[in-house]
Amino acid sequence: MPELAIPDPCLVVLIGAAGAGKGRFAARHFAPAEVVSRAAFGDDGAFLAALRGRLSGGRLTVADTDATRPALRAPLVALAREYDLGAAALVLDLPRPLLEDRGADPAALIAQVADLRRTLPGLAAERFGTVHLLRSPEEREAATLRRVPLPPDRRELRGPFDFIGDVHGCLPELRDLLEQLGYHETEAGTWTPPPGRTAVFLGDLSDRGPDSAGTLRLVMAMVRAGAALCVRGNHDEKLARALEGRKVSPAHGLGDTLAQLDAAEQDSGGPGLGAEVRAFLEALPAHLVLDEGRVVAAHAGLPERYQGRDSSRARRFALYGDVDGQTDDCGLPVRGDWAASYGGAALVVYGHTPHTAPRWLGRTLNLDTGCAFGGRLSALRYPELEVRSVPARARYAEPARPLPEP
Repeated sequence: MPELAIPDPCLVVLIGAAGAGKGRFAARHFAPAEVVSRAAFGDDGAFLAALRGRLSGGRLTVADTDATRPALRAPLVALAREYDLGAAALVLDLPRPLLEDRGADPAALIAQVADLRRTLPGLAAERFGTVHLLRSPEEREAATLRRVPLPPDRRELRGPFDFIGDVHGCLPELRDLLEQLGYHETEAGTWTPPPGRTAVFLGDLSDRGPDSAGTLRLVMAMVRAGAALCVRGNHDEKLARALEGRKVSPAHGLGDTLAQLDAAEQDSGGPGLGAEVRAFLEALPAHLVLDEGRVVAAHAGLPERYQGRDSSRARRFALYGDVDGQTDDCGLPVRGDWAASYGGAALVVYGHTPHTAPRWLGRTLNLDTGCAFGGRLSALRYPELEVRSVPARARYAEPARPLPEP
């Protein structure tokens, strides 16, 4: 019995010649509101408008249409990408004699089957991220469907949470903050949370502070133990690329982090930590949607239109914020203030842009308070909405400009 895994949400395109049973398949596996059938509309414009209405809300949507040629599929894939969703192809390629027995027009059927089989190998190149192929009525009837949530979707986790801002290798301050939050260090060196609570690290674990290797060890151990979650930051992304062997600049503390990881491996008598860190960072989601969608964690913040999405645009915004490639007179990226116009229902907790104190703005909170620059390391207790901070023990790096007031 074939199990068909599809991302949820995405645009599911049912592909098959006339008589392949696409409507029956859709009725069996999807709710009526999820299915948009081309046959119900007078023209392609109305059909695409109906798809757009569902996709704009980030909902799983099924396009029931022949789409046996790339020219018919291209507008559907483009529509999914417009809303930062993937496209999945469910192909019903049944034998032509069987379709002819069901009364399909022979001339039209010959063309549809020929088009479908000629172009099937190119579906991945057409940017369908998921492709499932069913070649017989028996396969179609036996198939089961499994919806796979996208990596950011952890809405089933209700908390309570302790969101922790950019650590940047400030291990002493992280230990101070965890103690203040009621976390306890065990004899084995791991940290356990107060009953029921989970720490959520907002990325940028390394660089600038005195002990990036120790910080990474601590956070990785907490995540492995189920005591913490973590999203990826831009410094984490750069470190992962460096550990992969790609050419990156060692600026902004990265060179020190790499040296600390090398020293740790030498002390342990062999390689291991660098590979472990790389695998950990590469597996991190770019953002998390938690507590039934009530709160979003993203390193650089995230507008509503990207929340829950796993597109390249959503990941780039979550890591780098509202940037367009411009730099200021200090050589730093010019960052737009996305939070000033944010109108989403979810509380967005983020970091990335250091301030002298936590910055509340509408339904957003920036927790980067510049610990590595001599500021503070801050956390938000959720759902209490209580901010906790500890002062930096030293000024480990100099900011390019004074930190702004919130």
